[in-house]
Amino acid sequence: MPYEYLESNILLNHKISEDIFEMKVELKNITEPGQFFMLRKNDSPTFLSRPLSVYYTDKKTVSFLYQIKGKGTQVFSLMNPGDKIDIMGPLGNSFNTDFCGKKTAVVSGGIGIAPMVYLAHELIKNGNSVDFYCGFKGMPYCTDILDKKIKVFISSQEGVAGYHGLITEIFNPTAYESVMTCGPVPMMKIIANMCQEKNILCQVSMEQHMACGMGACLVCTCETEHGMKRVCKDGPVFDGKELILND
Repeated sequence: MPYEYLESNILLNHKISEDIFEMKVELKNITEPGQFFMLRKNDSPTFLSRPLSVYYTDKKTVSFLYQIKGKGTQVFSLMNPGDKIDIMGPLGNSFNTDFCGKKTAVVSGGIGIAPMVYLAHELIKNGNSVDFYCGFKGMPYCTDILDKKIKVFISSQEGVAGYHGLITEIFNPTAYESVMTCGPVPMMKIIANMCQEKNILCQVSMEQHMACGMGACLVCTCETEHGMKRVCKDGPVFDGKELILND
């Protein structure tokens, strides 16, 4: 799908949990679960755009979740409805959802929940049964917007909600025909290894620092069995058997 570069209106930009924000922009664009956009405030003190996964879209607007981690995302958090933001995308590949009727697990950790909410809803639309596993360090967020057909499993490392511990400790891959995951590398490595041992399809969405978003600068490479791959161009979604994940 060809990408676009345009200036978009911010419709909503609000804090939903500590340093987590949701931004909704006016954008008529068809995106697939797992794809992302590069965003930048026109007069931002930071030169590079920031990659943000699609959290939700109704084909007229696109919503993003982001966590304040540096100057770029700090600038985003101070923007208001009516402000303009530069957007390029959609970029990257997407999760393979070309199946129907499968029992599927969606496993996220922290801000990795961002692309997985949209994914889970699309899987439900395609007639799949979906269990959503989400691990947080502290208080959970965004789980209340999930379709009622989706069974949700929550863990918190601080013990404030759901299971007290890691999400990998309550996940059993043998209950599923397909598994899709996004989050911290140690979590995804465990999930991918568990699935590989049981010969279960596992798709992994990588989160990497990016500069161009189009595969030219090679900043966002990751290691695979077939050599180094570009997360922005060859991914961000990879076959779990192909990736070599290092903690």
